[in-house]
Amino acid sequence: VQLQASGGGLVQAGDSLRLSCTTSGPTVSSYSTGWFRQVPGKEYEFVAAVSWNGDSSSYADSVKGRFTISRDNAKNTVYLQIDSLKPEDTAVYYCAATLLGTAASAPSLYGYWGQGTEVTVSS
Repeated sequence: VQLQASGGGLVQAGDSLRLSCTTSGPTVSSYSTGWFRQVPGKEYEFVAAVSWNGDSSSYADSVKGRFTISRDNAKNTVYLQIDSLKPEDTAVYYCAATLLGTAASAPSLYGYWGQGTEVTVSS
């Protein structure tokens, strides 16, 4: 499976963004999908994940209430709606896929990764 993230950009604190992760390949709708972010010199940080059928989702405590993950399997796309952006949300955001049925949070459980999309939030 191949993944491509898009939608990042330079925004101001308080703005909103919607990131998209478009997937391609056989049976892509069978994959649970997660969003992670990374800043230079640090490990991947879990942000949010959604199960393959959209029935369950999970979020990092730091983004609960501001980030919303959703998926449209008809479009092979997973979205990450980010509201009330903060400077500390600045990072490169990556989407990843796993055959696990749950909305897993550990990066090591994801076998497929897309290229990142950069989000920069100015204060």
